[in-house]
Amino acid sequence: MSKNLTELSLDRKNILNNNFALQEVYEQIGFYGIKFQGKYRFTKQQVAHYFEVDLRTIERIVENNKEELEQSGYEVFMGLKLKDFKEQVVDFVGLAKKNEHGPDIHVGTMAQLFDNELDSLLKTSQLAIFTYKAFLNIGMLLTGSENAQRLRTAILDIVIDVLNKKLGGKTKFINQREEEFLPSIVREYNYRQEFTNALDHYIDANKFKYSQLTDKIYKCIFKENAKEYRQILNLHSKESVRSTMYSEVLDLISSYESGYSNYLKNRSESLNRKLSLSEAHLLFAEFEKTMEAFVSPLREKARSLMASRDLAFRDALHEKLKEYVNEVSSEDFEKFLGERSMDLEKRLEDNKDVFKRLKDR
Repeated sequence: MSKNLTELSLDRKNILNNNFALQEVYEQIGFYGIKFQGKYRFTKQQVAHYFEVDLRTIERIVENNKEELEQSGYEVFMGLKLKDFKEQVVDFVGLAKKNEHGPDIHVGTMAQLFDNELDSLLKTSQLAIFTYKAFLNIGMLLTGSENAQRLRTAILDIVIDVLNKKLGGKTKFINQREEEFLPSIVREYNYRQEFTNALDHYIDANKFKYSQLTDKIYKCIFKENAKEYRQILNLHSKESVRSTMYSEVLDLISSYESGYSNYLKNRSESLNRKLSLSEAHLLFAEFEKTMEAFVSPLREKARSLMASRDLAFRDALHEKLKEYVNEVSSEDFEKFLGERSMDLEKRLEDNKDVFKRLKDR
């Protein structure tokens, strides 16, 4: 799915929340700025210099996108913070002139840029400052600059490369890298057994009951039946639908399966007979209405996570969940790409005794 970063704020936010891709951007793009309070910083003049546009262009973008840029680190320094920044700039330029940074071309270039505006910088009582994220954010908003266009292309390529390196191209099963996936899939396996047992015991024999009532649950939670879900994620016939689901979705499916199984049992026992499939469908509608108040907040969260993550990680859009698409948090990128994420095979090996106990529970 092609991405136009100048138009889609959601895609810009997802990139800026992806610290793994940003680290690679730092290394490949360079232009680091001066390190101040743990972050690379740039003046408005330096940002304009990089993109080869005039100051008014940068000021216009800031004015039109101030809230977004502030979220990515843009701010105006005043008072003590500005005083400290000025002192650090003076030291930085002074050391560069003495060649105490060594033969670092990048440092020399940045020191020269600061030196060029040092007089005005020292006199000002407030100063617009961009972090590296805010600098990249400008590049994703700026049209009419060849450097900005090249930066956007490089960023998109880097994001794809980082995802492929981390996942070995297996974005379809990125959900399995989360720590909570295995406990959730094991719990869901147990509740699924209870669910199918309940369908066997309390509904008349009918080969369609398993798929139809499973689809009822799926449509309650994420508005798609199994066939639709398969098509969106491009799953092969032998690939399990649930093996691609996030832990929050699996937990909610377990809740529906457990609750409906109990509903079936109670109704069947009260009638002292099995239910027909049509009666089971009517009973599900009753069950769904009863569950509404309890599961609504969890269902809204699950829909948002599923729609947002699939768009960002799998490049898969759930049309029926479009209204739930939001940015993917930096915590989610850490969860699925960070040090605590790992391939399913390794997690199984590391925790085989724990998951065996869960499965046999």
